Amino acid sequence: MQYLQILIGFIGLIALAIPFSNNIKLINYKHLAAGILFQIFLALLLLKAPLITSFFTYLADGVEVLKVATKEGTIFMFGYLGDPADGMIFAFHILPFIIVMSCLTAILWYWGVLPILVKGFSIVCQKLFNIGGPIGLGGAANVFVGQVEAPLLIRPYLKDLSKKELLILMTTGMATVAGSVMIALVSILDMKFEGINLIQHFLIASILSVPAAIVYANIMIPSNHITDFESSETPRVYESTMDAITRGTSDGMNIALSVGSIVLAFIALVFIADSILGLIPISLGGEDLSLKLILGYMFAPIAWMMGIPWDEALVSGKLLGTKTALNEFVAYLDLAALSEGALSDRSRLITLYGLCGFANFSSIGILVAGISAMAPEKKPELIEVSLKALVGATLASCMTGLVLSLFI
Repeated sequence: MQYLQILIGFIGLIALAIPFSNNIKLINYKHLAAGILFQIFLALLLLKAPLITSFFTYLADGVEVLKVATKEGTIFMFGYLGDPADGMIFAFHILPFIIVMSCLTAILWYWGVLPILVKGFSIVCQKLFNIGGPIGLGGAANVFVGQVEAPLLIRPYLKDLSKKELLILMTTGMATVAGSVMIALVSILDMKFEGINLIQHFLIASILSVPAAIVYANIMIPSNHITDFESSETPRVYESTMDAITRGTSDGMNIALSVGSIVLAFIALVFIADSILGLIPISLGGEDLSLKLILGYMFAPIAWMMGIPWDEALVSGKLLGTKTALNEFVAYLDLAALSEGALSDRSRLITLYGLCGFANFSSIGILVAGISAMAPEKKPELIEVSLKALVGATLASCMTGLVLSLFI
């Protein structure tokens, strides 16, 4: 029955995207099947290959060092408020990770470590999905850099991109979580996932979501248009190590402030919405009407299609709905706050994968504003494909959760 549920999930998650297609007859089902099989192969490799799992173990040790180092800097800046021993304060114990990781990511990019990884992944995606170099690079880079920073790598080519290529760029941006944010999310969930290598799962989720996002973009705007590089060189971003440190830190500060502001505002808005809904004398399943409950019922079937048992689908659906309507940080905070037994270990991990992405309404504004600032003439097209990108990115993250369910 579990494998039957997974089979229905693959069919269902693809079928949900077809009504958003510009031309159903032009959908390349060969690329679609190749994308799903590539996801499954990647998951098998990343989850089961001894050499790779050993690398993730060392990476987890590195993350622990990074967390201690960030704590030292936070305590120096904020004194006792920077020490989480007496309880976690989001502004002082979570947001600083974004700043430090953004700086480290910039350094690794300038030193050539990340470009090698991104370029290798990009080449595979280009061959597999018949896409050009700029889109392959921009899509793959989202695993390590932010959804606005990735388009910067292909800025000279933005003006030449087709609607489908813009859709791929936006969908991959919203279906992944940047490296600068991963460490902050790991810190939120540490206590809830004891004994699990969270950085491994966040990285795998983002990597798997790139081909899934390209699959959904190919469904929604089928096209053979390809924009390619004039040369094979990876674009230069930073001028020196010091330039990478200063710009990476500055970008991290902007991201941290943005995340903090959005989380604060959205939590307040949810409280207001729930207060208004509470005036309506209606209950669902014995619970008073609330925004999360409504979203839970909307997303529960999608949670089931990810491989989660129906008796847990509503809990997972609430989290998926929260992430899409509000913010992935709010959703992960809710996941961390779940009572024991609300989700099984398997369902919690599948849900973690389904939540791993920037696919929410605020990201549409961020991406449209960020990319159109680099290519103003593309703003109307970006707005036109933005809803498709949100739907495609949401489904891509859910598809990644479904692929994971095959292996746990």
